[in-house]
Amino acid sequence: MSNSELEQLQLLTEVDELIARMSNWADQPTAWDPQRHCQTLIKRLLSRVETLRIRLEAPLLVATFGGTGTGKSALVNALVGQVCTPSGHERPTTTQPVLIAHPQTELSSLNLPLENFHIKTIETPILRDIVLLDCPDPDTSEGATAGSNLAQLQAVLPMCDVLIYTSTQQKYRSARVVDELGQAAAGCRLLFVQTRADLDTDIRDDWKKQLAPHYEVPEVFFVDSLRALSEQQQGLRPSGDFGRLIDVLTTQLGSSQRIRIRRANLIDLLQGAVEHCRSTLGDGIPAVRDLETALESQRTQLVERMSGRLKDELKTSRHLWERRLLGAVNELWGFSPFSSILRLYHGLGSLIASMSLYRARTSAQMALLGAVQGVRWLGSRIKERDVEQQLGQIGQVGLDDNMLQESQLVIEGYAHSAHMDRALVETDSLDHLREQAAKVEGQFLFDASRKIDDIIDDLSRRNTGWFTRLRYEVLFLAFVGYVLYRVGNNFFVVSFQDESKILQTHFYVNAGVIFVIWSLVLIILFMRRLRRGLDRHIETLATEMAVSRLSKGLFPGLDRACVQSHQSLDQLEAVSMAIRRLRDAITLGKSLGGVQVEPSAAHKPAVAVPQGNRHA
Repeated sequence: MSNSELEQLQLLTEVDELIARMSNWADQPTAWDPQRHCQTLIKRLLSRVETLRIRLEAPLLVATFGGTGTGKSALVNALVGQVCTPSGHERPTTTQPVLIAHPQTELSSLNLPLENFHIKTIETPILRDIVLLDCPDPDTSEGATAGSNLAQLQAVLPMCDVLIYTSTQQKYRSARVVDELGQAAAGCRLLFVQTRADLDTDIRDDWKKQLAPHYEVPEVFFVDSLRALSEQQQGLRPSGDFGRLIDVLTTQLGSSQRIRIRRANLIDLLQGAVEHCRSTLGDGIPAVRDLETALESQRTQLVERMSGRLKDELKTSRHLWERRLLGAVNELWGFSPFSSILRLYHGLGSLIASMSLYRARTSAQMALLGAVQGVRWLGSRIKERDVEQQLGQIGQVGLDDNMLQESQLVIEGYAHSAHMDRALVETDSLDHLREQAAKVEGQFLFDASRKIDDIIDDLSRRNTGWFTRLRYEVLFLAFVGYVLYRVGNNFFVVSFQDESKILQTHFYVNAGVIFVIWSLVLIILFMRRLRRGLDRHIETLATEMAVSRLSKGLFPGLDRACVQSHQSLDQLEAVSMAIRRLRDAITLGKSLGGVQVEPSAAHKPAVAVPQGNRHA
């Protein structure tokens, strides 16, 4: 197998892989309307790929295209060397497509609706590898109604492989013709011919400038069709640009170039469709980003409001957790003079704090208070209130209906602007939003209790370090030591010298009062230390719990749709790059032009993508 055959097989394989990637992209489920539109377009395009395989070895179909009076029919007559289609200057003379082929050409291989064409067979060398098609004029006053010239033209052009675009000094700026060319040129090779060289001024340079933004124009031929026909009828070889045009048709469109041209046409057509889709999705991405911003903004607002509510709920039971924290500190502190005072304070405080269990108003408070020992007394009450107020927990600990409805209205507007599926934010979905907001409600109470346990353990370890214990023990024992020193010194020293100076009862009373006050001061300082740490952790816990509850947002379907829209555009970017690599790998004749599709024009397509059936 030769290197050229290997290269051809590799090219075919890469094209097949590209088509498979586009097919997979078109089959992806999506809730984004612009992507659905693009998927429909891609599916319509790919449905014609099999037609290409059928026509792969058939002769190239070369059509003349241009406005009324631009000499299309005269050019066809000159190419075949005899009059086979009527020509004129003032009115449309071609009202039915005329198909001109060599007698040995199997027209069935073209896979065309032959009943719609006027067929002529002419034995001439130029028709051995191509089939000529003289098309109806596109710039008539009639619209694209059934049976009209324009309707016939739009039905014929998608079947062509090469277009010979003819114009004159007067017609090359025709807006109607340019519009029709923009629809027809996608997936075709182009040859540009200025006719009537015997009468008109050479306008090729200006014509190139007009075409350059949208098309590759390697060369424009300036021909006199009537003179060329006369030369051929006299047996002379055509001269000038017409002779070069004949060479292009016989060499660059020969049988050896069929597969390359049709592959290039297919790739150009795919590229045009992909760039159109990139433009469509790219135009819609800003609205998707606005929707993402709105989703994040609503989530942030809800987190802040929920965090505030949770802080209030958590702080309501803070004094009980202080008791529990103090108990954990006592266990880690061990036995010492100051810890004895802390144990005494904790015992009295727990007895008083347990009475606050009866002040609980919500099931969430009851469950959180259940982390302390008093929950064992009221377990049955907690269970009953959990069952009765299961639906009310959202309003008490999290999101209420007003917050949900506000978020829904805001997001619905952004989703509509982004052309997202309305089913994701239907107006009757408040119940769904409640369910979404309550999905983690059952886990909330357990998480709160577990995290509070972690906070208690962490704070108790931090506040029972050797430096902290040493400091408070020294401060506490300083007063005790001072009192004991005074009592000992008075009894063993002063009293033996003068019995009248022995300490009286009021000294011990005053010392006892000061001891209580000193102990309370140290306890207050220590509890203030514990409270600061506990408050700080409560702030963090409330925020973390709010974020956890809204980690997926109230509209997870929209979140997924936004992510998927960005991924779809990225996939198209990758497909576009692959198409450009394939296009660069295909070498064609230097005179053949085509549609100009620049990578930078991804969000502003140069040409329209044809809506009818087309195969390369």
